[in-house]
Amino acid sequence: MKDTRRTRVVLGALLVVALAMITIDYRGGQDSPLSGLRGVGATVFGPVERASASVVRPVGNTFDAVTDAPGERRRADRLARQNQRLREQLRSSRLDQDRSAQLRRLLGTAGMGGYKIHAAQVISAGQSFEDTVTIDAGSRSGVKPDMTVMSADGLVGRVTRVGPATATVLLATDQTSSIGSRLEESKEIGITQGRGRRGLGRGGATPLRFQLLDAAAPIRVGQRIVTLGSQGQKPYVPGVPIGVVERIERSTSGLTRTAYVRPFVRFTSLDVVAVVVAPPKTDPRDAVLPPKPPPPPTPTPTATPSASKSPKAKPRRSKSPSTNPTRGD
Repeated sequence: MKDTRRTRVVLGALLVVALAMITIDYRGGQDSPLSGLRGVGATVFGPVERASASVVRPVGNTFDAVTDAPGERRRADRLARQNQRLREQLRSSRLDQDRSAQLRRLLGTAGMGGYKIHAAQVISAGQSFEDTVTIDAGSRSGVKPDMTVMSADGLVGRVTRVGPATATVLLATDQTSSIGSRLEESKEIGITQGRGRRGLGRGGATPLRFQLLDAAAPIRVGQRIVTLGSQGQKPYVPGVPIGVVERIERSTSGLTRTAYVRPFVRFTSLDVVAVVVAPPKTDPRDAVLPPKPPPPPTPTPTATPSASKSPKAKPRRSKSPSTNPTRGD
């Protein structure tokens, strides 16, 4: 089709007519004089519009999905990172609450014994043949070798090596550990020694062995043991709870008596501990020991009605075998 002057005039006229019709229809609203013409157009061109839309829409959705995929991936990654951070915050909050509770118990125990302490956290366990752990407190915090280490439950061990920010603690369960100890109530003294591997080895539930120096001294199952204290209060301060006597055996020599002790501390789950940086002014003796649990109530026997009303029970108990001799007598 040639681009002539006449063609341009016709096209311009059609555009003017179309604009005029659109304006009239828009201004007329529901009462527009062109509403019938609009209905005819919808009837004629509606199926064509729907068919073209059904063809074009999947292509457009696919194109949108392809173009939006990097953004959706970034959004999913961002949400995953946010969830991970929230989970870590929740876990950290629970750990902080647990450690706060342990620290409060630890301060209460230290206060009863009069110990000046520096709190620390166990950050690693030794991998050698020794029973050791590493804590996050060192010389910068006033920690020195041969200081007592305790938890809220009792004795943990003693400091052996010290760095600027960390220290190594030899646990009471180590085979080279030797602790001067004393029985509660009787005050009899002895030596508590470790049996190795934090109670996971041959020590089992009793990874400590207590040797009473006086073989004739009384000792019983259930008695508790505390530290006796060392000369100069190093490496062990007095009065720190150690454990409970589980079983007793007598040595063949008869010079000492040996008892096996279940410690108060769980050496496989150490977390918050304290280094005793200054000993108590006086020996707390048994003051740091927790109160003993009340004994279980003993049932009182009651007489049954049948026993109390039986007429044959009394003559049978009072009858003497000598009054009625048998044929064998």
